[in-house]
Amino acid sequence: MTTEVQTRVSPHRTRGVLLVLGAAVGFGSSGPLAKPVMSAGFTPQQVAAVRVGLAALVLLAGVAAVRPRLLRVRKDQLPLLFAYGLLGVGGVQLCYFAAIGRLPVGIAMVLEFTSPVLVALWVRFVRGTRMPGPAWFGTAMAMLGLAMIAQVWQGLRLDAIGLLAGLGAAVCSAAYFLLGERGAGAHHPLGLVTWGMVIGAVSIFVLVPPWTLPVGALGHGTELGVPVWTLLIAVALFSTAMAYLLGITALRFVPSTVASVLGLAEPVVATALAWLVLHESLSPVQLVGAAVLLSGAAVVELGARVPVA
Repeated sequence: MTTEVQTRVSPHRTRGVLLVLGAAVGFGSSGPLAKPVMSAGFTPQQVAAVRVGLAALVLLAGVAAVRPRLLRVRKDQLPLLFAYGLLGVGGVQLCYFAAIGRLPVGIAMVLEFTSPVLVALWVRFVRGTRMPGPAWFGTAMAMLGLAMIAQVWQGLRLDAIGLLAGLGAAVCSAAYFLLGERGAGAHHPLGLVTWGMVIGAVSIFVLVPPWTLPVGALGHGTELGVPVWTLLIAVALFSTAMAYLLGITALRFVPSTVASVLGLAEPVVATALAWLVLHESLSPVQLVGAAVLLSGAAVVELGARVPVA
């Protein structure tokens, strides 16, 4: 039995859209900020460990000092918190970095960002919620635009383990939206993100122990003219803690199907910042792809306002 889609149009919907886009800017900045760190001696996995670990430490200390009641968790809330932390935080990071270790970055990125399709399928066939036609069309447009930005046809090759890791990243990314949507209605976003970050950090440090981090490289200079440690702090606070908090807060105002597609603005931001900050070139195909992706996201957002008859 199916139900009508919940349009959730409210006076705060515009706020939700802006929060999702703000989260996309935060997440999208992580690549351009982290790339100089990797050039200075950190592996992608070590950058992930530092960004999540430091974000967890700052959030836990800050919330404990200012609003400790947000850290109180009932026993029945633990499964959701653990699932969100393991999948939506730790799983996304680990699977994505495992994928880029065996696949071209563009292909790994496209695999991870198939998550809006997984979210839509979950909502349609598991929740039994009917989706408006524009939502499917806009999602397809956004995926096409993403493929153009990533230019997946360049260096295309198949690696079974890399493929599985990329699909794992997509599943974890979809879980981030679906679990976040559910958690946002039962938890304060700050408490949810704090515990999610702590759980995610622990899961990453199991595979990337803190004592393996190249501490000696923290003071090294980077191509951006600042030492490594400043970029790691920026990635942890702006690209991780703030981005996750904005994203979860947004799910109080827009459904996961819309938020996941609007979140595809992240690779657009990442590509634009890489061009501005790192002086990486943009091809005409990438520029057209960005326009197609953003148009598709707009179609999803506008189409979600129309209830299904």
